[in-house]
Amino acid sequence: MWQRIQTVFLAISVIILLTILVLPIWMVDVNGETTVLTPFYLMKSAGNGGEAGASYQYIPYSITAVLAIASVTLSLISITKYKSRVTQMKIGALNSFFLVGVILSSFYLSNQLIKSVPDSTGQYGLAMWLPAISVLCNLLANRFIRRDEKLVRDSSRLR
Repeated sequence: MWQRIQTVFLAISVIILLTILVLPIWMVDVNGETTVLTPFYLMKSAGNGGEAGASYQYIPYSITAVLAIASVTLSLISITKYKSRVTQMKIGALNSFFLVGVILSSFYLSNQLIKSVPDSTGQYGLAMWLPAISVLCNLLANRFIRRDEKLVRDSSRLR
């Protein structure tokens, strides 16, 4: 299973998606008030209270985490289905939709926050950019799965 390159790409995708769950998507500090968007929640805290004075809002911001966890689950299922390449291709295609959903929800939610915070000099966090690498790994894994399936079909045709 691990000797196949697509398994390595899927494992890299899982590691990246698990990493983005703990990293911020977007953050800004305006007049002592810190706003941080993570895949699970939006945190707003006043400068004097720190974490004790922070307010958390989970909905609709947790949709990014839900999509990322669904993508992790699909990648792990795809790794375990290495004997059925057709099933792996179908799971990989579905996983691509979830990964695009992670990117779109991160982009949309962060842009909504940028519009709501006037004169902000916020910055994007790593969780905004890492899903693109995960999409690339998923696409490469799907490509190598298709190549293996073609190789098997061509070899069975020669018999």
